[in-house]
Amino acid sequence: MREHELKYFKDILLARKEQIVKNITGVTEEMMQLQSLELNDEGDYASVSNNNMVESAIGTQQRMELTEIEAALGKLKHGQYGICEMCEEEIGVQRLKVKPHAKYCIDCREIVEKNNS
Repeated sequence: MREHELKYFKDILLARKEQIVKNITGVTEEMMQLQSLELNDEGDYASVSNNNMVESAIGTQQRMELTEIEAALGKLKHGQYGICEMCEEEIGVQRLKVKPHAKYCIDCREIVEKNNS
């Protein structure tokens, strides 16, 4: 992969990382606010419980993505970015444009998904 392509992906990964950190901070603050509310009826309690579940699921998903982004940034630093973790071939640039923190090429991703089903 060329130097300008590596810089392009590094910039995308850093921007996404920054956005996720902001999102996680916002979700955490919102959940703390919801927990501090005094709820008087079952409808309010159900609504807050539902919001907590949704916020928690979003936070969990975002933390997983953040971990993958951190791993991709580490690979960039060590000259291993864009290499499939399974077959060790280059991951296509088009795939990386869709998912810059991809661990696998398209073929290996399909194998992993079939094995996880």
